[in-house]
Amino acid sequence: MKFAHMADCHIGGWQEPRLKELGINVFEKAIDKCIEENVAFVLISGDLFNTSLPGIELISSVAKELRRLRDRDIEIYIIPGSHDFSPSGKTMLDVLEKAGLLINVFKIKDNKLEFTLDKTNVKITGMLGKRSGMERNDYYNLDRENLENENGFKIFMFHTTLTEFKPEDWENIESESVAILPGNFNYYAGGHPHYVFNTKRGNGIIAYPGPLFPNNFKELEELKNGGFYIIDEKLNLKFVDIKLKEVESLIINGSSVKEIKEKIKNEVNKRDLKNKIVTLRVSGIIEEGKISDINFKEIIKNIEKDAFIVLKNTNKLTTKEFEEFKIEGENVEEVEENTIKSHIGQIKINFDEINLVKELMNVLSSEKDEGEKNMDFESRILKDAIKTLKLDGVWNVN
Repeated sequence: MKFAHMADCHIGGWQEPRLKELGINVFEKAIDKCIEENVAFVLISGDLFNTSLPGIELISSVAKELRRLRDRDIEIYIIPGSHDFSPSGKTMLDVLEKAGLLINVFKIKDNKLEFTLDKTNVKITGMLGKRSGMERNDYYNLDRENLENENGFKIFMFHTTLTEFKPEDWENIESESVAILPGNFNYYAGGHPHYVFNTKRGNGIIAYPGPLFPNNFKELEELKNGGFYIIDEKLNLKFVDIKLKEVESLIINGSSVKEIKEKIKNEVNKRDLKNKIVTLRVSGIIEEGKISDINFKEIIKNIEKDAFIVLKNTNKLTTKEFEEFKIEGENVEEVEENTIKSHIGQIKINFDEINLVKELMNVLSSEKDEGEKNMDFESRILKDAIKTLKLDGVWNVN
């Protein structure tokens, strides 16, 4: 008996059409591998989609692949993740389950999780993931007795970062102790943190397969590609890489416009970028010239003659016109507070700058209400921003 364990597919996560399509192609390839390996079932530990209500074209593509598995009598077991979970209860996973294409194993009543029995007699259950780690209360209230006393080969699916296994540079990432997981399971199928990891726990194994496909610029740089695990009944793990496109990362640092242009040109000339995903990260403090003197649009256009796609990141490229600040803080709120204070005074305005920025941040971070039209949402945000800036007597929005 073998089974597959994948997580964080984030179908539809990329805005770039080519990368969005590539994400679907990677999912298709993963399904091919599962069929080729003749797995008994597939686990998806959260975030199949990047949102709880994805577009119809994404739903159609995913449903087609899930149907390929079901046609071969391969069950798909899933839990909602922090992206495809919806507080309103409306999620496309429910639609796919009603269509008989997958089974959501997060079934809870009176704080007791129920087991789903696979045809192989493996017993599967799990806890959903919520945004900002809000699932912690569900774990604390969980009745563990029936879970831990159940006999047989058991799998627990979860979508939470575990503190004890975080990389060193993730110290500020929200997480929970491994102690929240119920004991006496053979396999703990994790999701949420985008890195590949596995370790023993008692007689079982805790595993994270990482993302099926990198979901942002940094992940493309560091991971290059994603994949998933295939596990046998003896808990031997095999990681399956899914690589449809090579990733080439250009990292440029310079102190002048001329230097940066030369370095980019040299890197491009000495590398084979044919049909590859190219990430271009440019950093440095410009002492001569202006950032606008670097024609990134033309540079990218030239690279794209050969490359599959080019992504640019210039977040750490600045000029001496702006003072450099080191922002510290114990939490998000403190970092925001220190960031505001550090940059106060760069632009002269006749307002209480700290409170103004805080109020604007609150306005601009507002989310669209359930059923609210895009036009009405945009109008509401604009009106609130104008009111915050005390321009409502000057600028009328109909």
